[in-house]
Order: sequence, then structure tokens, then C-alpha cells
Amino acid sequence: MEQSSTSALLQGTVLDLASDVVSALRSGDHVRAGSTLTGGGAGEGVARAAVRVLGADTLLPSVLLRVPPEPAQLAVFKDAVAAHPPRDDAAPTVVWSHWAMTRALRRTERALGGPLADEPGTEPDARWLDDASWQFLTHQLAVLAPLALPGEECAVTRVARARPVDVARGFVRAVRRRDWQQAAGAGRWLTLLDGVPDTLGLEAGLDFVRLMGGSDPRVALQLEAARLMPAGVLL
Repeated sequence: MEQSSTSALLQGTVLDLASDVVSALRSGDHVRAGSTLTGGGAGEGVARAAVRVLGADTLLPSVLLRVPPEPAQLAVFKDAVAAHPPRDDAAPTVVWSHWAMTRALRRTERALGGPLADEPGTEPDARWLDDASWQFLTHQLAVLAPLALPGEECAVTRVARARPVDVARGFVRAVRRRDWQQAAGAGRWLTLLDGVPDTLGLEAGLDFVRLMGGSDPRVALQLEAARLMPAGVLL
């Protein structure tokens, strides 16, 4: 029963945190971006775990819109990065998520003029995607949607840029399966890729995802990111 209660609390905190990020992306308000982490509603461990689930997107308003994070929000993010390094046998998406969080932290601290976090370290490889089917590729890219940033350069973005048609196919499949979170993540990637088929109708597709799945803050976060991508400039 206690484990179930903790799981429900974590899930609720993730949704609240995603809602904060969505509000900040829409309004540019740094207070909204960190209210869940700074309000004291979630315990320290749950807050850190929620940051790990949302990943680098926790700092997306800072990275994309240059909205300074609340100091308490940044402290929780730093704790989450330091407390949970990936294990040697971690899945590639876990390793890449941690790398993205470290990269986002360094970008944010550099913009604030404070002491810099450690370098993200050697970039992980993306060999597990070399021969990936378009279905698996889309799933993995959706999980790693925080890497879909304007001007970002890493092995995963290079894989995505080489396969825009496959990502487009995956987007359509996710919409048909009503997997709105995967569709929104794939759509975020597609806004950054050249060679996306005009017949896809990406803008209309994203509007449909918003209509059907936008009540989920995690979906809304990806859609807001996709909306801002064309004009975004990284820190």
C-alpha cells in the first residue's frame, strides 16, 4: 500500500512539474516554471525522482527562453543529477537522459554567471539506433525528446536528421494508436528536421494531438516545445 501511495505521489508530482514547465513556456514566468519544486508540497526524494522522469525538459524554459530558474528549483535539479548517475548496465535512453540533464545544467549555470557544473562528459554513442526499425526509432526519439533542441548537435540528433521520413511514419503510427505522448515527442523532433514530407501535414497533425491529448501536461509540454522550436535559440 505504501509503495502504491508513493508511486501515485510521484506520478502526480511529474504531472505538476510538467504543468509548471508548460505554463512557463507559454508565459515566460520563471516562478511558474519551478513552483512544484519550490512550494514544498513534494518530499525531497519525490521531487528529485520527478525531475529525473521529466529530465532536461525541467529546465527547458531556461534553455530555450532564457528564463532564469528559481534558485531552489535549480538546486533540486542539481541534486537529481548528482544523486542518480546511470549505472554501468543502464539502458541507452537512461544514459542519454542523464547526459542531456548535465548539459542543460551547464548551459543554465553558464547563463547565470555562476560556478559551472561539471562537463557532461564523453558523449554516449548512438549505435543502438544504427539499424533500428522506424517504429523503434520513433519510440526511442520520443523518450529522448529533451534532446530535440534548435541547434543541438549530438549523435542522437544526427540519427534523427538522417531519417526524417521514418520519424514521420512513426508520428503517423503514434497518432493512429492514440499514443499522444509518443506522437507529441516525435512531432517535436519533426519540427527540427529537414526532409519531412509535405504530405504529412505536420502542423495539422500537431493540432490534432493537442485536441485529443493536450490535457496531459506531458503531452502539452512537447507540443509547446514544438511550437517554440523554429524560433528557439539555445543558451
